[in-house]
Amino acid sequence: MRKIALAPILAFIVLLHTACGNAESHVIVSGSTSVQPYVEILAEEYAILFPEKVIDVQGGGSSAGIMAVESNIADIGMSSRLLKASEEHLWVIEIARDGLAMIIHPDNPISDLSRHQIRGIYSGEYSNWSELGGVDAKIHVIAREEGSGTRSAFEDMVMHDSRITPRAIVQSSNGAVRQVVSGDPSSIGFISLGLVDRTVKALRLNGVEPTTENVTSGDYILYRPFLFIAKEKPVGYAADFIDYVISPEGQQHMAKEGLIPFTEEGIDEEI
Repeated sequence: MRKIALAPILAFIVLLHTACGNAESHVIVSGSTSVQPYVEILAEEYAILFPEKVIDVQGGGSSAGIMAVESNIADIGMSSRLLKASEEHLWVIEIARDGLAMIIHPDNPISDLSRHQIRGIYSGEYSNWSELGGVDAKIHVIAREEGSGTRSAFEDMVMHDSRITPRAIVQSSNGAVRQVVSGDPSSIGFISLGLVDRTVKALRLNGVEPTTENVTSGDYILYRPFLFIAKEKPVGYAADFIDYVISPEGQQHMAKEGLIPFTEEGIDEEI
């Protein structure tokens, strides 16, 4: 497996942490680029309520966020994948759930695929849309980079023991995947359900639409957790921000952005 160059990302976070100081009022949140845009919105709303508290949200990927927490560089890590066995000593709480949408260009006539067909596309078994009932055109496979929580979730839920084809075009964020797919009628990608817009078409999975309602009911089976992680249970301003995120007000903002919000029954600090 190709190694991920996380050192430059962590070095940047170290520099930021040093520049900003270690004041209790300054909370650094780092990690998943899938979780990042939602937490940025929450941090902006939080700043309106508590202008004296600084919530600094950085990306870098789920693995980088976990490493930043382990290294005492970040107060809170963000992950869009479950923790690995070697990471299970960390404190974790699920703040929301996110559907994973398979997207294609709006001009592509395909509207429904099975999980087996998606696995076949991403493993290289299928290389032309005509093999799946579409037009005669080569399939352009778009994927996230290794180390991405989105890619990890996709591999766990769809690929299983199969590997993503090395011919896949790798992008570093959900937004970048969406942009490539929106401009290429032959492409297919996977992104956060909350980021689907009119520039792309979200595929049905075995006839089930990718909607928050179908994720909540369990009818749509491609979804992953959005997690906050810390080296130990947070206290002080970090804990205050987490409390805001899982509060009714914070969850309302999450739901407005297309996420499946926190419920007492669905959250467990010992996931």
